[in-house]
Parts: sequence; structure tokens; C-alpha cells
Amino acid sequence: MIPKTLSLTSISPFLLPQFKIPKSHNPGRVTIICKSVNSQPQQQTQPELSVSGPESQGTGAAAPTRGDIFLERQQLLAASSSSSSSSSLVIEKKKKKKKEKTSGSLKVATFCCYGCGAPLQVSEMDAPGYVDPETYELKKKHRQLRTILCGRCRLLSHGHMVTAVGGNGGYAGGKQFVTAEELREKLRHLRHEKALIVKLVDIVDFNGSFLAHVRDLAGANPIILVVTKVDLLPKGTDFNCVGDWVVEATMRKKLNVLSVHLTSSKSLVGITGVVSEIQKEKKGRDVYILGAANVGKSAFINAILKMLSDKDPVAAMARKYKPIQSAVPGTTVGPIQINAFLGGGKVYDTPGVHLHHRQAAVVHSQDLPALAPRSRLRGQSFTKEVVKDQWVSEKTEFNSLTGFSIFWGGLVRIDVLKVLPETCLTFYGPKAVKLHIVPTNKADDFYKKELGGLLTPPSGEQVEEWAGLETARQLRITFDDTQRPACDVAISGLGWITVETVSQALKEPDADVIPDATVISLDVHVPKAVEIFVRPPLPVGKVGGEWYQYRDLTEKEEETRPKWYF
Repeated sequence: MIPKTLSLTSISPFLLPQFKIPKSHNPGRVTIICKSVNSQPQQQTQPELSVSGPESQGTGAAAPTRGDIFLERQQLLAASSSSSSSSSLVIEKKKKKKKEKTSGSLKVATFCCYGCGAPLQVSEMDAPGYVDPETYELKKKHRQLRTILCGRCRLLSHGHMVTAVGGNGGYAGGKQFVTAEELREKLRHLRHEKALIVKLVDIVDFNGSFLAHVRDLAGANPIILVVTKVDLLPKGTDFNCVGDWVVEATMRKKLNVLSVHLTSSKSLVGITGVVSEIQKEKKGRDVYILGAANVGKSAFINAILKMLSDKDPVAAMARKYKPIQSAVPGTTVGPIQINAFLGGGKVYDTPGVHLHHRQAAVVHSQDLPALAPRSRLRGQSFTKEVVKDQWVSEKTEFNSLTGFSIFWGGLVRIDVLKVLPETCLTFYGPKAVKLHIVPTNKADDFYKKELGGLLTPPSGEQVEEWAGLETARQLRITFDDTQRPACDVAISGLGWITVETVSQALKEPDADVIPDATVISLDVHVPKAVEIFVRPPLPVGKVGGEWYQYRDLTEKEEETRPKWYF
């Protein structure tokens, strides 16, 4: 039914369909806003609500995009939930006290920190979004609220470890502002929208950061898979092998992946290809950057803006107010809208999905930097020769790693139950987490004595509250080819161990070295909830390109298999 204030003669027939489009969106928005207002009717007369008529929403090309609706909905929910606990949450004051009698909706204009996406507020100094009242009033006066960086983001930018996510395995420090479940709930809306998802995965923690249940968030939307931090792989790595390995692992997930890109936000390697793919596939849709917490989403967006800023003035302007980067999982606590493309289209930096099965979920905030590799990985190998050098007195009593335990900081313990004489265990992970080997019969006493000292993380006050390595998983690894590694044992949130039946130092092992046994037995101990993955070996280093084997593909697989780029 056409409103009485309009006449058919004043509307072009070509505009009639466009006039109905915003109307289909209004009921959903009205319902959400009205619930917030009705729950606190006394706030309707306060100067915290601004009234906007339907003309502000626009029609046709000026109609709000799905991304605008998504962002506004999240800001409204954040504002309404925060106002119930604190009456001093800062929102834009109402300019007109008299409500218009049109069919418009009440609109809460909430401004957020451009660094983390938290709603601005002036009451709680320890919570995200806090701004000094004088600064807020000054910025408000000059209409510059969108250029404010909150106090927490300023601390993060100077290296302070201030968390903001509670209820996720023991995060401490800062204000427990939002739970991991609430952050995940903010992203479930995407599965009902038409969007282009750019999903980020950390190559150092590929299995732990992959988001096994990404369908619950992305739905059937197409995905561009971006593998980050490839510059950390060992020197001499053949990226043709790595790209094929990633595609094979992705195919087993059965996702709607358009393409795979190996990138480095630090060196900008592969960023150009991702930008081209986004511009090709977005097709009028908004772009959402999705990934696990601390996987590098903000760094990736900054790399995109840096790449585009030379030729795109819109990206150059957006780069002045880019999201904050830090080693703290949960740096981004709300969706951040970024205008990144000259021809139109918006990019949304979303809160990281917090996963309870990663090591970052069980350590104190002060130990988080130790879990993030800062330089190129170099594998540390353990063979019987290494043990002989360290345990000279026991040289004559053993001929393999059997009977020894290897500690990876205070986070992982590996008991070697049964291996071949020439078995080699190579560890890939952050240098700050040190490795130590002791006989298994002395491992318990060594752990109790050195926890917080030689074995860190944990460190400091967390040692007294540390529950220990409560989960033990026995691995029985079978193999049929001594010329290539048997498998990788990946520790979620830390790194991986390559299990080689024969050390690569032996070019052509003698037949006497390889017995008939084809099973390797290991006991892996980790903190409760931390997950262990056994996967095909990742081909890294110079030797990785020598033993890696490409799988023969059928014609159907050739057509449906996503391409990878580097």
C-alpha cells in the first residue's frame, strides 16, 4: 500500500521497485531497536536517542547495504547491552526532541573506536572504548568522533598486554568486557547474508587456526582462503609444494573455496593477488575478513590498505585510521567498517573467533608474546646422536630415543615409547619456547622442579595456579616409506613436530638400520582442552621439495579443485 504522503504521478515507474527495497529491511531493524527502547522506556526522553525518518535510509543506489545493516545491528546491540550495566555509555545526543510522525525508526548513533570497534564510553577506564571526557567532548564538538582511538588501543599500540575477552580458559588482565561466546554470536549473522568471506589461516598453526566449524559462521557464502605468515617458513622452502599441500588439506574440509593465496602481511608477498581476487569476486557484495583470534586479520587489512594507497585515495584515507595490531587475542572486540575501494564496496574487520583448544587460551597474557614466532622458523632436531652428546654416562645403555622425554617449554611433554634407531623428531615453533630432553623415569621430578624456570611458559604468578599437563594422548604412527617423514604432530596454538623414521642426514640408509617394525609410539602430554592433530607432513626446507609427492588428479578434481597463488 502506497503512503498517503506520496502520489503515483510524482514517482517514476522505474523507481517503484526501488522504493519497495528499503521497506523490506525496515521491519527487522525496527524490531531490534524497539526492543531496546521498550525495555527502558524512560530513556526515550533522554538526549541519547536521535530520530531519523525513512528519507535518511535512502532508496535505490542510496539504500543501506547488507554490510551497513550488519554493522548498525551490532552497534545497537553493543549499545543496548552496555547501557543496562552502565548509564554513562557515550552515544550521540538527540538534536530534535520532538519525534516525527512518519513511519521511520528510532536510530541510536553509536560511535566506536576505529582501532578495536568497541563503543566509546567515558566511565570505565579499564574497559575497551574508554575516552577521556574532555577529549570526547572536544572531538564531538568538531564532529571527529570517528577518529578517536580508545585508551586500551593506545596501550596495545605501545606493547602492553591488555586483554578484553573473558571466559575463555583463563585470560587475565584488563577488564573482562566480553565473552568468547558473545564475539562468536556477532558473526553468526553472516550466514544469512550475501557476502564475500576472506578467511585467514596461520601457516604455523594451520590446523589450530583453520576454524573447523566455519560453515556455522559463513554459511554458503564463497570463501577466499588466505594463508598468512608464510615468510616464517624455513629457508629454502618450495612454495609449489606448500601450496599443493594447503589445497589438499582444504579439499578435505569440503568448503566453498574459490582460491587459496599464500601471503605475508609483513613483506606484502601475495597481497596483490588477494586484492585482485577480491575485486573480481565481490560483485557488489561486502567483504568480511574472518579468522581465529590473533591469526593476523588486522595486519592483513593494513597490508591491503598499504598496497592500495598509492593509487586509491579512498584506501589512503582509510589507512590513517587503521585497526590496531597486537599479540593479544581479542584485540578487535567489534566489527570495524573500512572503505577500501575507490569504486565502492566496504571491508569489515571482524572480531577474532576464540578457540578453547589453542595454547593461547590457557596461558597468562604476559606469556602470549612467547607463543608468536617473530623470525623465520628453524627446526630443532633430536636424534640418538644428540642424546648421546647430552647423556654421555648413558651412552652404552641405549641405541635410540626410546625411554626419553622431550619438554617443549612447560606446555608439551613427549614421551618416546618406541621408535626406530635412526628416528628423528624435528620441532618447529617459536624460539622463545625452549626444548629440554631428560630420561622418562626422571621427567616428573624435572617438570616439578623446573616449571617456571627452565620450562616456560607458564611463568610468574601463573605457576602456582598452573593445573599441569592433564591431557595425555598415545599416538601409534605407522609408515611404509623411510624416504619421507611419517607425519606431523601439530600442537594447537604452538607449532608442530615432524616425525621422520630415518634422519635426513642419512642419504641412503642401510637395510640393517631399518627393522621389520613399522610402528612408532609416542605419548603426548598437553594442558587440558589443548588439541593435538596428526596430519600429513608439511614440506618445509630444502629437503621438503625432494620428498613431497603430488597426487594424480581426475578430470573432475581438476575442474573443482581451487587454484593457489603466491
